Amino acid sequence: MQLKTHLIAAAVLGVVAVGAQAQTVRIANQGDALSLDPHSLNESLQLSVTNNVYEPLVGRNKDLTLAPNLATSWKQTSPTVWRFELRKGVQFHDGTPFTADDVIFSLARVAGEGSDLKSNVNDIKEVRKVNDHTVDIETKAPFPILPDALSTTFMMSKKWCETNQAMRPVDRRKGIENAASFRANGTGPYRVRERQPNVRTVFVRNGSYWGKIDGNAQEVVFTPIGSDATRVAALLSGEVDIMEPVPVQDIERINGSANAKVVVGPELRTIFLGMDQKRDELQYSSVKGTNPFKDKKVRQAFYQAIDIDGIQKTVMRGASKPTAMMVGPGISGFSDAQNKRLPYDPQAARKLLAEAGYPNGFELTLNCPSDRYVNDARICQTVAANLSRIGVKINLAAETKGTYFPKILRRDTSFYLLGWTPTTYDGHNALNALMACPDDKGTGQFNLGNYCSPKVDQLTRAIQSETDKGKRAAMMKEAFDVHSADIGHLPLHQQSLAWGVSKKVELVQLADNYMPFKWISVKK
Repeated sequence: MQLKTHLIAAAVLGVVAVGAQAQTVRIANQGDALSLDPHSLNESLQLSVTNNVYEPLVGRNKDLTLAPNLATSWKQTSPTVWRFELRKGVQFHDGTPFTADDVIFSLARVAGEGSDLKSNVNDIKEVRKVNDHTVDIETKAPFPILPDALSTTFMMSKKWCETNQAMRPVDRRKGIENAASFRANGTGPYRVRERQPNVRTVFVRNGSYWGKIDGNAQEVVFTPIGSDATRVAALLSGEVDIMEPVPVQDIERINGSANAKVVVGPELRTIFLGMDQKRDELQYSSVKGTNPFKDKKVRQAFYQAIDIDGIQKTVMRGASKPTAMMVGPGISGFSDAQNKRLPYDPQAARKLLAEAGYPNGFELTLNCPSDRYVNDARICQTVAANLSRIGVKINLAAETKGTYFPKILRRDTSFYLLGWTPTTYDGHNALNALMACPDDKGTGQFNLGNYCSPKVDQLTRAIQSETDKGKRAAMMKEAFDVHSADIGHLPLHQQSLAWGVSKKVELVQLADNYMPFKWISVKK
């Protein structure tokens, strides 16, 4: 699948000889990967970090087009069966050969209890071994974007998981950990040498890697630094070589320094607010005996009370693009014609609340991460201030993503902030994961407010199996229109990427916010 080139063009920085002496690269992020288990959390930082250690069958090139990885080729042998030819001679980091048995095991593990990536594989009916290096994957219905859906589904060693009692992923909702939480055994270009959660993780180059490593980074030291000021100071002083995200207010300062610059590019992630639309009584609210969010008038009142242009100007300092859709430019299914927000109108919002039976508003808790998205806590503070103008008192519960994600993934929330990048770069992913009515197979796995529309569900299933591009696009448009008319979520914006990078460093910035270590080089 081709993306709009101007949105996903890789930003390549600096000039450095790949053959230069191998170096240590020091990376700082506002948060840490919460686990080394590649199936435990469907979150882009988590997947970006583990993507350097584990690999999927199908990967991505620097322009985000599909690329062979642990599968050298794939083809459909029938409308519902895909055959994947596996790469020979690949070893896991412990020396165990990679075979079809590992593929069957890994896909079952992703589909099983504790997995946070079920929605990647919920359309798979069966995985069959043809021989040691060939598997057939049968889907429940024709699924033309299966290879795309597998691009963040990482392969694990069946033998290693059995030996280390890590047959199931860690369940972030329950706080359960196992050996895969702290140790890793992938096939990727880097191995984990040291893991200190929330302190630092050290990766070293895999000397027996099957593929090409373009960069010269021999060692990568990944350090979480939650303080924006400390993270910026570390870059400017040379203590770290790469940091992200750069606070929008510090972009000019870093660009004016002698040793670093900021690489800014569009991101495919959409930031939005979700609302509990299932419970008969809204939790963490002053309203008793009913759930205001079941009323479209209340959802619309919240929507029209949010000053998204104010957020763009004062909180994001221009580094965002307000949106009316749950997918952004560069994602199949996005449409400029559909991307028209309801007007910001506090007076109309107050009237809607009164019509719904809440003339004086009500009190409600908003759950928000403080270290996951660009200015996430400040966005929530501004939303709270906006809603106060229509009589809604928000109790803001902002916390580190280490406790935030387990809480909201348990659906222990009434109102929450989330961001989503479709890993397939296709609107079906967002429909299936965020907007379809949840089931126990992975559909609607991140529809944490339980928005449900029979029409959206029907269209989502039809889009999955439709091979005619025109018909598929028309159905996707209809599904997004239904969701928008229902005000199923409150879309906010697509944020921009901002990485602080030493001028000694060459890297590739991808619009999905992944950072492959194999494409990083540094010179002395």
